[in-house]
Amino acid sequence: MSRLDDCGDATLVILANPNNPDGRLFTRSDLLALAADLRRRGGLLVIDEAFMDVARPGLSLAPDVAGGNVIVLRSFGKFFGLAGLRLGFVIAAPPLGRKIAAALGPWAVSGPAIAVGTQALADKLWIEPTCVRLDKSAQRLDAMLADLALPLVGGTSLFRLVQTPAASALFQHLGEAGIWVRAFPENANWLRFGLPGNEAAWKRLKAALVAFW
Repeated sequence: MSRLDDCGDATLVILANPNNPDGRLFTRSDLLALAADLRRRGGLLVIDEAFMDVARPGLSLAPDVAGGNVIVLRSFGKFFGLAGLRLGFVIAAPPLGRKIAAALGPWAVSGPAIAVGTQALADKLWIEPTCVRLDKSAQRLDAMLADLALPLVGGTSLFRLVQTPAASALFQHLGEAGIWVRAFPENANWLRFGLPGNEAAWKRLKAALVAFW
């Protein structure tokens, strides 16, 4: 969905905020207005906030689920880099949460996953500087891509999306260099770049990009 007014008279709206891969963000006020409109006709708003950990503070609708028709989905694996932990969250008003639990039935989460997740979510001494570091790395990647005339069209501080007619050839070239970027069958001109993990990876990415052009 590109605009909230595309919802029409729907009674169920599901959207990602921020969106993947373009990083599009709907404002909290617009989403609350949509939730109120849906509530008047008995509708439900489901928001996937898997990438909200790296967005600006105050954009999440998690504090606003008390209205009863908002469900917020949060992922543990994206920001913390622990997708293998298989840990996620549903945030909803208690009556709606009970309905979801009844519909799902027993949903096992391992003891280690609970322990790791609990500790990580409380670790503000890691979370806050990591957000700063990711922002700086995203800006560094933006500058590198801009120097090579790869126009940025969106993203979050965990990934950047570029658009180029050479996307297919660049995808192949980077793959041969052992660098994985994401291509999109629905848009052959898009490539999504993750952030290099260390200085050697930064140099390898730059060298591969320069060699392509």
